[in-house]
Amino acid sequence: MYKGDVRPPEAHEQLKKNPNAVLIDVRTQPEWTFVGVPQVDRLLRLSWQVYPQMEVNARFVEEVEAMSLPKDTEIYCICRSGARSASAATALARAGYSNCWNIAEGFEGDKDPQGHRAHMNGWKFHGLPWVQS
Repeated sequence: MYKGDVRPPEAHEQLKKNPNAVLIDVRTQPEWTFVGVPQVDRLLRLSWQVYPQMEVNARFVEEVEAMSLPKDTEIYCICRSGARSASAATALARAGYSNCWNIAEGFEGDKDPQGHRAHMNGWKFHGLPWVQS
């Protein structure tokens, strides 16, 4: 099991404090392009699910291992709302990464009563740095 769930502000603070910490954005290419990405120094983009079929990326852990991150690297996983990133963090923990965290609210957060995201919680809601292409 991964270390636990953290809110975006705590994850951002840890990423600023620890120069070796890494943020893995596990969303898909269309999400990175059209919704935006967190703006942090050590951002890795690696999809947990492959678009458009949205099947789990069977090579996810293998691709992280190919980056030669030490197994005790502080790793934060983020997706849209915290579900895919929890699965990714779990897979990394099972592979021996001992310091994996899930960003529970994700990048966009939960839907509000009108069905819109980024109005209740999430990275964008908290006003943390992000960019859009």
